[in-house]
Parts: sequence; C-alpha cells; structure tokens
Amino acid sequence: MTQEIDTNELGEAIVKKLKTIYDPEIPVDIYELGLIYDVMVNTDYEVKILMTLTSPNCPVAESLPREVEEKVKSIENVKSADVEITFDPPWSKDLMSEEAKLELGML
Repeated sequence: MTQEIDTNELGEAIVKKLKTIYDPEIPVDIYELGLIYDVMVNTDYEVKILMTLTSPNCPVAESLPREVEEKVKSIENVKSADVEITFDPPWSKDLMSEEAKLELGML
C-alpha cells in the first residue's frame, strides 16, 4: 500500500526549496524576489512552476529555470517538474516581498 502524500505539504516543500535559489545579481532568493508566479502540484505529484525573470535579457535566462527544475525534481515524491517562463505580467519591484525590500534597503 502506497502512502498518500499531502499536495499542500509537497507545495510547502517546493516553496522551501525555491527559497534556496538566488538571483546571482541580487542577494535575495527568487521566491521573495517575486519571480515565482505560481506553483501547481497535481495528484500524480507532477509540478508545474510559472515564473518570470527580472528582465528578458537576464544573464541567467537559461540557467535559472533549469536550476529551479532540477532542485524541485530532487524533492522526494516529485515525479516531474516543468518550468514555464512568462513576462506577462512583467516583473517589477512591486512583486517583491517586504522581506526582500528590507534586505535590499528599499524600506
């Protein structure tokens, strides 16, 4: 008998993992920076992440989504992870958490 996994708990584990990934130019994790728009987990434990970058010309445009995908796939029980990049809406400083703004001296 397989153990049932709570998708909410898995979602929390994913967010925790996302908070270990940093934009190389800004000393704030990508979650607090507001780059993650949505995290979806289905009952088959397949994860889809909708995210953006600080700009379309971001120097990590190729490597950052790949890092997100690899780190999320490394979480126990995650069967697959797919990262989709969008620029709609475009990222702005308004998307940053209070914690990120404080860290960057914007409060």
